[in-house]
Amino acid sequence: MSKMLIYHSDSQSVEETPIRVPGEGEAAWIPLIAASPEEIERVLSGLFQCHPLIVEDCIKLNQRPKLDLYDKHMLLTFFHVNKDLTTVEIEHVIGPNYIITVAPEKVQSIREAEEEFRRTTKLMEYSGSILYALLDRCVDDYAEAIDEVDDKLDEHEQAIFRNPHIKFAEELFRLKRRLHGLSRIFAEERLSLGQLSHQNFPYSRKEADVYFVDIYDHLSKVLDSIETFRDSMTSLLELQINMKSDRMNEIMKTLTIISSIFLPLTFLVGVYGMNFRVMPELDWPYGYAAVWIVMLIVSLGLWWYYKKKKWL
Repeated sequence: MSKMLIYHSDSQSVEETPIRVPGEGEAAWIPLIAASPEEIERVLSGLFQCHPLIVEDCIKLNQRPKLDLYDKHMLLTFFHVNKDLTTVEIEHVIGPNYIITVAPEKVQSIREAEEEFRRTTKLMEYSGSILYALLDRCVDDYAEAIDEVDDKLDEHEQAIFRNPHIKFAEELFRLKRRLHGLSRIFAEERLSLGQLSHQNFPYSRKEADVYFVDIYDHLSKVLDSIETFRDSMTSLLELQINMKSDRMNEIMKTLTIISSIFLPLTFLVGVYGMNFRVMPELDWPYGYAAVWIVMLIVSLGLWWYYKKKKWL
């Protein structure tokens, strides 16, 4: 059977108990992690009298980030992001003195929040404080995932300078698509967070507004980083193309210089390779050595000229 953490305001303590509706002076966090549809329906519909649409969304787990307001509850859809940039949908059902968290698996942000609840009991004073702790850990994981992307782009940049012909375009395009999806998710989450003020969130306190604004700011920084990364990835591809072009130009220049040096030598060899009966140089005892000397002078002269022009 699923358990919940419940906070007692009189003793300011937290204990783990079977799931029940918290009473006066209590606040609860109910994690339904990898729970069966029957268990989710029993808790949401049977115990807490949630709207059927809330129950349906929590069972299906195929929503976009959103904040829905109902008569007695609010439903906040948020996403956890793993270090490999895969996402896990998390539903938070917000009540007067409880938060019900529905997730298909126990992700890092939920584990960290649970440890924090057990360690710092004041975080469970009221619904707004519980929700803040859950969302704050989630957004902190966003920052870690973004740092991983930053490190990966730095590695690609260094690899390009070492070897411009390295093949990473496919991986880069995959990363770009993932970041595009995350950008859309984070933008919608930021919109939902913008609605979580004391006026629109009756289960919080006015002094908690600044904490949700802080999460909003962190999410905005993550979004700015993603936009920067998308520009950086485009620049990396352009850098690789330019470096390949520069390398190809260097190769072509080298081949052209070699060809230009051998061109007059080919001409000389061709002249003395003609089959005429009368060629005075052929009877000269030093003709062979003279041709070699001329070819060396021409070759060294061209090399000196190219060096002077800084073509070499």
